[in-house]
Amino acid sequence: MDGSDRLTLRVVDRLDKVPAAQWDACAGDHPFVAHAFLQALEESGSATSETGWLPQHLLLENSDGRLIGAAPLYVKTHSYGEYVFDHGWAEAYERAGGRYYPKLQVAVPFTPVPGPRLLLRPEAGADASRLLIAGLLEMAKRTEVSSLHVTFPTGAECDALVEAGFLRRIGRQFHWENQGYRSFDDFLGALNARKRKQIKRERRDAIAAVEIEMLSGDDLKPHHWDAFFRFYTSTSDRKWGSPYLTHEFFQLLGERMADRVLLVMAKHEGRYVAGALNLIGAYTLYGRNWGCLGDFPFLHFEACYYRAIDFAIARGLKRVEAGAQGTHKIQRGYLPQTTYSAHWIRDTGFRRAVADFLRRETVAVENEMDELEQGLSPFRREGNGS
Repeated sequence: MDGSDRLTLRVVDRLDKVPAAQWDACAGDHPFVAHAFLQALEESGSATSETGWLPQHLLLENSDGRLIGAAPLYVKTHSYGEYVFDHGWAEAYERAGGRYYPKLQVAVPFTPVPGPRLLLRPEAGADASRLLIAGLLEMAKRTEVSSLHVTFPTGAECDALVEAGFLRRIGRQFHWENQGYRSFDDFLGALNARKRKQIKRERRDAIAAVEIEMLSGDDLKPHHWDAFFRFYTSTSDRKWGSPYLTHEFFQLLGERMADRVLLVMAKHEGRYVAGALNLIGAYTLYGRNWGCLGDFPFLHFEACYYRAIDFAIARGLKRVEAGAQGTHKIQRGYLPQTTYSAHWIRDTGFRRAVADFLRRETVAVENEMDELEQGLSPFRREGNGS
């Protein structure tokens, strides 16, 4: 980028005001910050002002109006659908007489997937990144929100945000790493004998009563999405009371991103009974939503974890990200990995309190991750052939 080029910042309240090609030139190949994915959230009514996600996307443009950088930004009136939990912060601030909401959130709504949040063209340079961060801070100050949060950024982005005055928070997820495995059996060979036997039994029992279909691209049809939405809403009703994503969102995903979708569907006696939604990145398979009607032993593990590993090995992908929660994932080859978020707090007294909380939380999270991996990892120890 020519250093003499004059850069400007502006805000748009709908992503359809931004040309998809220009946005995607900044977003790169990560599917969750792709224009099609974020636009589907807005167009379907999933992420809108009515649901507490008011789009206020920040754009960085050159003098010709060419998009150089962007941040998917929302005004939030609650803390749902973020997966970096700050409900306790909100309650404490409001007990002290403050007003926590609205706040600003740089995020992919309803999607706890690490990836870029400061979207920049490859040639943009460090100055553009600093200007984008400065623009976010200026918006927070002008709108007089209590706080500004960037959830699930990359580690490098988090470093840049901390340098600009944000507080760092860490979390953990469970990811499977492809160590050059040639097949699922090759992966099993890296595990200890007890875990190999357990996984083989789980896979055998899971497919005893169902037929598994792996669907992507042109194989995805409207009736698949109809069935999957039933599974999704059934699971959402049991866990959260109401689903975040609408039926139209899944339809749009199938229409616009079918080649980046892997839908694992299970049939029992000719009827679909369960499904797992994944998105395909350049190097990673991202596990997202799961739902099931009925009780089928180990089917969740088969559809969400083992089939994902099968697919990643066949495609030569480097990892499978299975998201947060559920230490049972470790015993199936998904080990804990650090995730990041960054937080700017307006009130200096409240900021000190949050910073103190984060120092203590960081130690606890790091210790927990070490204990989980050492105590539950299914992989063979060096020098132990079992």
